[in-house]
Amino acid sequence: NNPTVDNFTHSTKLEIIWTVVPALVLMVIAIPSFALLYSMDEMLDPAITLKVIGHQWYWTYEYSDYTTNDDQSIVFDSYMIPEDDLELGQLRLLEVDNRVVVPTQTAVRVIVTAADVLHSWAVPSLGVKCDAVPGRLNQTSFFLKREGVFYGQCSELCGANHGFMPIVVEGVSLDDYTSWISNKMEEA
Repeated sequence: NNPTVDNFTHSTKLEIIWTVVPALVLMVIAIPSFALLYSMDEMLDPAITLKVIGHQWYWTYEYSDYTTNDDQSIVFDSYMIPEDDLELGQLRLLEVDNRVVVPTQTAVRVIVTAADVLHSWAVPSLGVKCDAVPGRLNQTSFFLKREGVFYGQCSELCGANHGFMPIVVEGVSLDDYTSWISNKMEEA
């Protein structure tokens, strides 16, 4: 009944066109997106570099931008406060003895590593999560727009006490930050 083939539904040229055109559109969208994704991880000129080292089961922080006369930087450990020692208003399993203090309106680069097993330095309210891998330095960054206290935890199943590695980042004004740094320098 149909001796001739309908060229509209079985057209090779049409099938090539509706395959190539969407691919070209996707490439036009992808090229600037790759540049944007790459630049999101790069911080050209951070004001502060914070080194974070994960241990079983606590964090060590190092402010290597500030050194004393004998070339020692500010280094401290941060342990979870036990439930028996909590004061009124402190959060159970989230409060630490030494908080990370950073100034607001400042770009902060965070270099993360681990000393023993896999950890993950995660502060969801800052949009930061970076894996801590032994023998490897991973980098992330954040920018605090307002003062406040931001809580996080190790989000890697790193062992029996994995749930007892809280992170507390305290955003303060630049004046409060400089006085905190000077107090830490005197302690070191």
